[in-house]
Amino acid sequence: MEPKLKKELKKILLGIGIFFLFMICEKLHLLPMIFEHRLAAFAAYLIPYGITGYPVVRKALLGIRNRQPFDESFLMFIATIGAFATGENSEAVAVMAFYQVGEWFQAYAVGKSRKNIAALMDIVPETANVESPDGTVETMDPDEVSIGDILVVKPGERIPVDGEVLSGESMINTAALTGESVPRAVYPGASVISGCINGEGLLRIRAEKAFEDSTVSKILELVENATEKKSKTENFITRFARVYTPIVVYGALALAVIPSVISGDPATWIYRACTFLVISCPCALVISVPLAFFGGIGAAGSNGVLVKGSNYLEQIAKLRILVSDKTGTLSEGNFKVYKVCPKEAACAPELLQLAAAAEGSSTHPIAKSIREELKKQAPRLLEALAPVTESENIAGQGLKAVVEGDYILVGNKKLMESQGIAVKEIEDPASTVVYVGRIPDKDGRPEFLGTILIRDIIKKEAREAIEAMRNAGVEEVIMLTGDRTSVGEAVGRELQVDRVYADLLPQDKVRCVEKLLQERNTEEQVLGFVGDGINDAPVLARADVGIAMGSMGSDAAIEAADVVIMDDDLRRIPMVIRIAHKTVRIATQNIVFALVIKALILLFGAMGIANMWAAVFADVGVAVLCILNSMRILRTRRTI
Repeated sequence: MEPKLKKELKKILLGIGIFFLFMICEKLHLLPMIFEHRLAAFAAYLIPYGITGYPVVRKALLGIRNRQPFDESFLMFIATIGAFATGENSEAVAVMAFYQVGEWFQAYAVGKSRKNIAALMDIVPETANVESPDGTVETMDPDEVSIGDILVVKPGERIPVDGEVLSGESMINTAALTGESVPRAVYPGASVISGCINGEGLLRIRAEKAFEDSTVSKILELVENATEKKSKTENFITRFARVYTPIVVYGALALAVIPSVISGDPATWIYRACTFLVISCPCALVISVPLAFFGGIGAAGSNGVLVKGSNYLEQIAKLRILVSDKTGTLSEGNFKVYKVCPKEAACAPELLQLAAAAEGSSTHPIAKSIREELKKQAPRLLEALAPVTESENIAGQGLKAVVEGDYILVGNKKLMESQGIAVKEIEDPASTVVYVGRIPDKDGRPEFLGTILIRDIIKKEAREAIEAMRNAGVEEVIMLTGDRTSVGEAVGRELQVDRVYADLLPQDKVRCVEKLLQERNTEEQVLGFVGDGINDAPVLARADVGIAMGSMGSDAAIEAADVVIMDDDLRRIPMVIRIAHKTVRIATQNIVFALVIKALILLFGAMGIANMWAAVFADVGVAVLCILNSMRILRTRRTI
């Protein structure tokens, strides 16, 4: 608990303690010289009233001075003054004391919720160690780091800007950014993001972004702006309180004056008017509904998902159509060897070695994927690659290279047929099929060596995530891809999506989403789009809710999105949908509960059935119950 909250709690408890002591003395007729004299009793009860109620009285008086009196503090101040005026000293103090109890609960709940978001504020690195050309290291502010600078990150330090590891191996803690508790291994060539904590190894990192463009700065900007975008429910409550409070004040005034003139009993009707004021205070709604949404954003943040505003959280609760990009979102976004099929009983690593040797130092994605697979299966064979003495690229077919005197052919079926090599054809629409053949230098008799299947591998959690989305209320999952139709449809079948649109350019994706928006049955069927690439930014902005992959996603995609998944795990989407459903459900429960209870006790108060103690329950009791209900959202457990 924060020191300020502890101090406030002590003051409230002190005031309530003195209040109960005075009540006992009054009821048991102790200290009659004080409690049996009206002015003396009034002066005595002012002590606990001042201890607990000073902040409320001060705020009410400031509101009157600034000509903006109509708020909860003004209602409490007027109601308690009225109670004192009618001689109900104990009830006046009770109203103020228990109102402050409700305010304290609100501050505690907001503080607890804020911790989940504000924890992100601690991810900003304070310094950066920059290596000079002469080998010396200078400590400077992260703002002063330039692109291309070499950074030295010691064990336990935060990475100051996004960059690439040049040397060193370590485990980095990404929990503050991604919500992922398991440290991630990094090594030379790996990309790292700012804000992560380095483990035990020393890392040398080349800065690839300036500090203001780094991940940590983007996250802080999103967090700072998150509470500014209110949901429709919050906006309604704000407008409702702005109109409702003056009506209540004038209604209480009418209840105090008109019946008093008719009946000639002002004390009774002033008391009822004060009771009416306390009951009608809208703090239960004004506090608990925004708190529910704030808690929802905090719960999502602690689970590695940044929601840029309450309005987007409310939209996510209505998500019924999810449209997803394929590459980098449902798939890993780079070519990998899916399967190696050597001829007969030949060795797979040897087939990969021949293909890798023929590809030489090519930067083509297929060549890179073959080398990576060889490194994975037999690193010694990769180190022992024979040099290429002659190489020829055959447009649209593949390449022909001379390795140790033999011609090695790597390419498609057309290349094999042109060289008189009969292949064992493989039908796999989801893969790029690479055939490998050889024409020996000795006898020149061509032979087929085998096949390598290369795919953009589907993320292992993709199918599980899609199934979980359906369970969370998503009615239709649609995939958009720029890949050829056969690949798109094969991936769609594997993931069991409802529809697939393939061979799309970036502008085609926007048109496709616009068409889907027009086709939906009602605007209550919210359409979300999830993507990661720079070409996804226009679609993210066009969808009702744009969801971007934050770890590997482009800056443009993250800027355009409304929701950012910090660790690129698709299973975060159904999780945040569940959080959104729970948030909206809690906010609705608070509204209905508060309005029903207040309406009943307002009616009883006007009729004289309910006294000031019932009013205290209708105000403070309802507010505390609504706040406690809102705090349930903070207990949302991690599921992944």
